[in-house]
Amino acid sequence: MNPVIKTGPAKYPVELKEVKEQLNLTVGWTDDDEWLKRAIAVATSKVEQYLKRRLITQTWYAYYDAWPTGDAIVLPFGKLQSVTTVKYTETSGTQTTWSATEYNADTDSDPGRVVLEYGYPWPSFDLNPLNPVEVEFVCGYGTTGSSVEPSIKHAMVMAIDDLYNNRGDKLVGVLSQDMRISTGLLWPFRIFERATT
Repeated sequence: MNPVIKTGPAKYPVELKEVKEQLNLTVGWTDDDEWLKRAIAVATSKVEQYLKRRLITQTWYAYYDAWPTGDAIVLPFGKLQSVTTVKYTETSGTQTTWSATEYNADTDSDPGRVVLEYGYPWPSFDLNPLNPVEVEFVCGYGTTGSSVEPSIKHAMVMAIDDLYNNRGDKLVGVLSQDMRISTGLLWPFRIFERATT
């Protein structure tokens, strides 16, 4: 499976104001704002990588080499909001949009899935050898940081606090107390590999 982003998130899960409150910075003091904005971007990226999720609403393509052997395609990143289209490319190079009446978007499972509608098989055409199955989908907790789990957001501001107060080189492999707590807050929301069935 090869995911490719189509539309990125409109904002970050935590705002500059929330980070400054964590750091107890004086209201109106802006000297470190650019540094803090970069730290928010870094923390978002690192947390999303660790969780194997995307936090704020965004649209992705997932490409697969073949149809699954079972009745579902497991999509990456969790918190599936919707499936826009499922397309497949035949060996001739013809791309077809598969009828949405023949599958369901399972937004209740986490991670979400494309599941065959009862009585329907996967399309039986010979598939192109290069990323022939394309699923366009929308994922994330919601369009604003208030949709994201509070524990995830708190872990992010704690990580930024750690970065801010411990700038420079750190001993390799040594986690601060704040970073260990952050990891503990994130652990329950981490996605683990699940086979496509």
